[in-house]
Amino acid sequence: MGKAQVGLLHPGEMGAAVGACLVATGHPVFWASAGRGPVTAARAEAAGLRDAGTAGALARQADVILSICPPHAALDVARSVAGSAAPGFGGVYVDANAISPGTAGEAARIVEAGGGHYVDGGIIGLPPSVPGSTRLYLSGARAAEIRHLFAGTPLDARVIGAGLTGAGLTAASALKMAYAGWTKGTAALILAVRGLARDAGVEDALLAEWRESQPELAGRSQRAASSAATKGWRWTGEMEEIAASMAAAGLPRGFHEAAAEIFGRPLPAASAAADEPTVAMILDALLP
Repeated sequence: MGKAQVGLLHPGEMGAAVGACLVATGHPVFWASAGRGPVTAARAEAAGLRDAGTAGALARQADVILSICPPHAALDVARSVAGSAAPGFGGVYVDANAISPGTAGEAARIVEAGGGHYVDGGIIGLPPSVPGSTRLYLSGARAAEIRHLFAGTPLDARVIGAGLTGAGLTAASALKMAYAGWTKGTAALILAVRGLARDAGVEDALLAEWRESQPELAGRSQRAASSAATKGWRWTGEMEEIAASMAAAGLPRGFHEAAAEIFGRPLPAASAAADEPTVAMILDALLP
């Protein structure tokens, strides 16, 4: 594909880091500042991204568009690209959001109806800065072209579902849902378990039992609390997408709907502002 012109919607912490990977290898990467705040602008500038102004202007000049946004916004972002350029965006649209295969299929229909080519994506790991920290899974007919863009960068791009039709076209989203269903779903579960013990007055006894029989769980609950404080607002939509994925597979959706409720409960001001929120702060939000 050579040095492709890449559009990035929108440069949050993960998106900016992915964009910086491409900038470092010589790909011009554009973002759209319209409607975005100063924090986003500063992040984009630090990553070396170029401002195209609007999503329409970005779509008109990009060969590839990467959508990396909260899952609830994924379809709106796809619509903003498909309907923003005349006759339509004809490049490769990569949806790398934490969405269900069903939502990914809907995004694909939106993009392809506008004349574009859809590649499904799923990111696992931290914002990429060093090799080995982050994988970008890709599926779809043009997934290999996108993998090539990231050659030599800290982001390890991998194609899965190659040659498959039907569900294989959204294999990347399916993998992301399965992976996050465990990692983030169990974070919600451990917080709920400690909330139950606290409400019953047996939290200290539970922690003592954990020290004897499950010594890793106290640390896991602290990490879950820290993650819930800083990222829980994003995880609510992701849990809802996982619930939809489970239901589509004929599996119970209730656990991840409950996880969405856990992450969606508002935090007390003190915990939201804390650098290292304690489990107690998070449990204050969970319990009435």
